[in-house]
Amino acid sequence: MKFLLSTFSALTALCLSSLAAAHVTLQVREAPAGSTYRAVLQVPHGCAGEATEVLRVRIPDGMRNVKPMPKAGWELVIIEEELAEPYTNHGNLITSRVAEVQWRGGNLADAHYDEFILRGSLPNTPNSTLLFPTVQECASGAERWIESETGGRYPAPRLQLR
Repeated sequence: MKFLLSTFSALTALCLSSLAAAHVTLQVREAPAGSTYRAVLQVPHGCAGEATEVLRVRIPDGMRNVKPMPKAGWELVIIEEELAEPYTNHGNLITSRVAEVQWRGGNLADAHYDEFILRGSLPNTPNSTLLFPTVQECASGAERWIESETGGRYPAPRLQLR
């Protein structure tokens, strides 16, 4: 009986890890609160067999000084929004923040894997979770990795602050 239970547990873990690998995820899923973080979004596939042409990432509230890494063959689009409470950074008054980063016009085949990178300063809120809702757009559809629940079918990439 113990053997069957341990075998079942191992198979369940294997299946769940394979399922999780099919989602857009962060390479590093835990970081110190208040630190600088390099977010590497891992894209393992396209949409129902089609190539990914656009990747859109919503930046979590509280993340500052966001700088996306340009990617050869992709147009980089940065969407900003005004801050409710401006702050000073190195003597400069900051009144807006990067709210969304988009990589557009590329062609990441469904059979290929790639990474999309940005960096920024994390909020100093230990024991909290930041979500990076991400949408993959393809020729005739999209995959929306936006769910806040960890067990959802389309979970948003998440970062645990410690």
